Amino acid sequence: MKEYLKKQQFMSVVFRQLLKLLAGATMVCAFICTVKVAIAQSSVDAAAAQVGTIRVNAGQEINSFDPDTALGSSVDVLSRIDINKVFTPHIIQESLSAGWGPLTYRNNTELRMAAWHWNANGRWSDPAHQSGYFTGSTEFKEPIRYILAYALPHRGFATSGDRPLAGPNLTYWKSNPYLTSKFTGESDSLHPQWVVVDLQTEKAVNAIRIAWASPYATKYQVEYWAGTDALNFDAGPKGEWKVFPTGAYGDRKAGTLTLKLSDAPVSARYIRVLMTQSSNTCDEHGADDIRNCVGYAIQQIQMGTIDAHGAFIDIPRDAAEKRTTYCVSSIDPWHSADDVNDSGGYQHTGFDLLFTSGITNNLPAMVPVTMLYGTPEDAAAQIAYIKTRGYNVGYIEMGEEPDGKHAMPEDYGALYLQWATAIHKVDPKLKLGGPVFEGVNEDITVWPDAQGKTSWMGRFVDYLKAHGRLSDLAFVSFEHYPFEPCDITWKTLYSEPQLMKHILQVWRNDGVPNNVPLMVTENHLAAQLTGPMTTIFAALWLADNVGSFFEGGGAAFYHSPIQPQDIHNTCEGWASWSNFVADENYNIRGYTSPYYAAHMINLEWVQHRSGIHRMFASTSDVKDSDGNVLVTSYTVRRPDGNWSLMLVNRDENQPHAVRVRFSDAKTSRDAAFEGPLTFTTFGSEQYVWINDGPNSHADPDGPPVSKTMNADQQTTFTLPKASITVLRGKAPGLTR
Repeated sequence: MKEYLKKQQFMSVVFRQLLKLLAGATMVCAFICTVKVAIAQSSVDAAAAQVGTIRVNAGQEINSFDPDTALGSSVDVLSRIDINKVFTPHIIQESLSAGWGPLTYRNNTELRMAAWHWNANGRWSDPAHQSGYFTGSTEFKEPIRYILAYALPHRGFATSGDRPLAGPNLTYWKSNPYLTSKFTGESDSLHPQWVVVDLQTEKAVNAIRIAWASPYATKYQVEYWAGTDALNFDAGPKGEWKVFPTGAYGDRKAGTLTLKLSDAPVSARYIRVLMTQSSNTCDEHGADDIRNCVGYAIQQIQMGTIDAHGAFIDIPRDAAEKRTTYCVSSIDPWHSADDVNDSGGYQHTGFDLLFTSGITNNLPAMVPVTMLYGTPEDAAAQIAYIKTRGYNVGYIEMGEEPDGKHAMPEDYGALYLQWATAIHKVDPKLKLGGPVFEGVNEDITVWPDAQGKTSWMGRFVDYLKAHGRLSDLAFVSFEHYPFEPCDITWKTLYSEPQLMKHILQVWRNDGVPNNVPLMVTENHLAAQLTGPMTTIFAALWLADNVGSFFEGGGAAFYHSPIQPQDIHNTCEGWASWSNFVADENYNIRGYTSPYYAAHMINLEWVQHRSGIHRMFASTSDVKDSDGNVLVTSYTVRRPDGNWSLMLVNRDENQPHAVRVRFSDAKTSRDAAFEGPLTFTTFGSEQYVWINDGPNSHADPDGPPVSKTMNADQQTTFTLPKASITVLRGKAPGLTR
């Protein structure tokens, strides 16, 4: 109220002076401008004068983590030229300077529906024809610098995946042999394979023409989707599969079959061929390898109608319409030496280069094995090679984004167990995990099973439990890309802590045991490049992202990527994925806001190479008129005995003053920071992104500012607008 009365008195004086000056228009204008500045400054001073409270519950430890295993970065697919430029002493030194600890290696070949040869040396299952199923050699010859991708000829017409790797020898579609009873030990009916035909819009359908290859389905049914979004596993399919009136078939033969599905046409967009029994006849590669003789293969599928004369009429399609696409349950990883992609523009980093370059920070790295388009023998050989070379591996990720490939949880589970068995023969102590979900904010749901369950994670966990193998799941990993790239506003920032904590709880609700760690292994604002990735917005988001992850019970967090990348134009301005402003030749011209946020997280808030940090619950009462928390707080007790608070002022326009209070209900003790304290801040006063096309950069461009001060019970801390601040010191009243 006192502040309000002061403002009223101030305004009365202002207007009395204004009346006296009405005779001079120029003077009036100048005075009004002065008044506006004075009022604005008064508003800022008032905001800072209203002291909020950060309360730390020193009796409620909510998590603990070691930054050397819990806070890392990642390396992804690069061209051969990029690999040569990234893996140089200068770039590695710069990359590590952001402060992140361990490294996770991302496998992009799975996204592109391709096989990879982690070692160019190895053996083909059909050596005479340099084809079949490849197993890398565990023998060391030349250091492995590049890993090549190979297109899959048996992808056929399938379009599932992220821009499938083009190949010269596409033939027919064939399902993955490792999902058949020969390898799963289960009836094929428990792992039905399927093809979904997406006509893009609803069409009148009552007939199908299937050109079978070998092996073909002897028992199958043709269904249509009654609903919407049949293939949208992220948002959840809405509807159900219905069998056409005459769409169930048994004891069928090979060849090209035209089948009438109903008398009257049905209006549908999605058609599914669901296969449950195979002929087990061998494909064109012969009977020497059982993998050639199991599963299902189709040359072509066409949807249409049967006219009055019994003739098949293909679906009519306007030239402007999108083409029909085909989503499949799995793909046979058979390929040949001719299918290599050796253009130089699409490689992965060789394991010898990765582990000897220094980029792993001399910490245990997380490495992938291909699973959806690989073999268990090859995965085991890869791990044996890495172990034999003495490289430090912390975790092994199994496959990549099966939800994005529309793999069923039971199919992923069947592959997971085969791969786990093979890898654990190399070393039973190795920690395996997955499924490496795409970055989603809600549960991933699929078509219901026989019990009506739709949760992908829930059904995967059930599968492992049913086989007595839940112990093979040492961790659960997922990606976090929470926002749509073109829909980000400043208030989007307020939602991050809730989004992160929510998805962590979703996985627990799905049945992931509390003793199985949850890990974010790929992370950024959005799955596509967007302007806010280089503004101060990204720094505040990252601090909230990390803090809320550990508050929600997370175990390991990897931000993406570690290396520099050049900037590009986006729907919201020019930006880079990385910590650096660089050109296409990796010449670093400056830093982006996530680089400095990483400094605040890794070099101020926590202390690497020191051990376990304990996290405690903390709250903030600084809110706006809509109830949004403007200052978020994340508290750790470091091994050096210091309390460290990371405070994020998400107010774009105003500073906020706060007091910090520690309390412990169990001991009835209260405390505050006392004695020497380090105050470090980074925000919009240190960093402003200038959106200037290819010349975009930050000015000013950091760094954080730091000072030491003596704190006591009465000390208040002013947090600059749009900033991250770390307070680090002792609270002598607490014994914890």
